[in-house]
Amino acid sequence: MKLIICKNYDEMSAAAAEIVAEAMKADPACVLGLATGSTPVGMYKKLIEKNQAGEIDFSAVTTVNLDEYYPISPDNDQSYRYFMNENLFNHVNIDKTRTFVPDGQASDPVAACEAYEEIVAKVGPAAVQVLGIGQNGHIGFNEPDTALEVKTHVTGLTESTIKANARFFASEADVPTKALTMGIGTILGAKKIIILANGAAKHDAIAKMLEGKLDTSCPASMLNLHADVTVICDEAAYNG
Repeated sequence: MKLIICKNYDEMSAAAAEIVAEAMKADPACVLGLATGSTPVGMYKKLIEKNQAGEIDFSAVTTVNLDEYYPISPDNDQSYRYFMNENLFNHVNIDKTRTFVPDGQASDPVAACEAYEEIVAKVGPAAVQVLGIGQNGHIGFNEPDTALEVKTHVTGLTESTIKANARFFASEADVPTKALTMGIGTILGAKKIIILANGAAKHDAIAKMLEGKLDTSCPASMLNLHADVTVICDEAAYNG
């Protein structure tokens, strides 16, 4: 793993945006694996600025998102489809028909996961997969467990993840208890992975991942199996 330690959130966001932008310049029709949550918002703002300045072009880019709550409507302002529209897609020259997010309102979520896995395989491996990391070491919604799923699947959210995400909802009771998420194997299929972390609350998860041991109690540790991973964090996340 390559490690980039930045002074603050803004520097972390700029460093991440630069890596994504370089991938887009190298292949204007590339696939980008995208993440949600508060961590990548700054990176998306930097990418919007680069697009509006004419530095990068999203017109031929395809995107695949890591996960989506279940059940949730794409029009719900807490859905990850809504998040992506608000924080990136509505502000750049991307073809939304080429932006993929798991179907959070599918009548058959298992079939929806199988269909999503096929989409990811069809569009081809992501040039860059962007990840955040949960305080408990989760990536996507792959939560700590005795065993981890390889492919896109339906998962229950842990109490700690529900509590961490409650700040985005009217109340903790409103947080969906399930999600559709890429599996560890799906994530590892990307050509390059960048994982972002900011704030002291992420220190323990980052430290455990950087130990270099594979431990299902820290799903992010599975990234040690990949040949091209860059960890981009601020000093607070690294030092605790």
